[in-house]
Amino acid sequence: MGNKGAKKSASTELTPKQIALLRANTKYSEREIREWHAGFLRDCPNGRLDKKKFVEVYKQFYPQGKADSFCKLAFDTFDANDDGSIDFDEFLLAISATSHGDLDDRLSVAFDMYDISDDGFIDQKELTKMITAMYDLVGETDRKGDRDPKKRAQEIIGKLDVGGDKKLSKQEFIAGCKNDPVIRRLLAPNA
Repeated sequence: MGNKGAKKSASTELTPKQIALLRANTKYSEREIREWHAGFLRDCPNGRLDKKKFVEVYKQFYPQGKADSFCKLAFDTFDANDDGSIDFDEFLLAISATSHGDLDDRLSVAFDMYDISDDGFIDQKELTKMITAMYDLVGETDRKGDRDPKKRAQEIIGKLDVGGDKKLSKQEFIAGCKNDPVIRRLLAPNA
């Protein structure tokens, strides 16, 4: 119950409780959290980042590609409470996990993003969709032969699927990515 009230007041003003929570769950100092918050509010004065603004921000980092598909998947992952926007807490926790977390944390976030159906597994269709979105994001147009997203997804699942069920559990995904530098670079480029 207290969480609902905290969500509303967290929009534009940082509370001591919020700072303590973010310090405990990220590697940021109070000063860094306040700096991130100030920048977040500059871009999102109402304290909420909607999908449209999220895509705009990503397009600045990937001007040569099409960010829309990738951003939808990323946005849905980071919108932890499914309210159609990302508040500062969700934003900073996502930034921290994808840039400062250990390899397992970063691969876990990548898995959650690729698990579009949210069933705890990544199947070939989901992985194909994700690879296509990543190609779009970086402007990759060569999608023939070994670079075909469907073929690439089939190959990755074939290599990492130790259970033989033609889909990847989070454990298979993390272990497989950690043990294969090529797959790790493709699926979790920052890991």
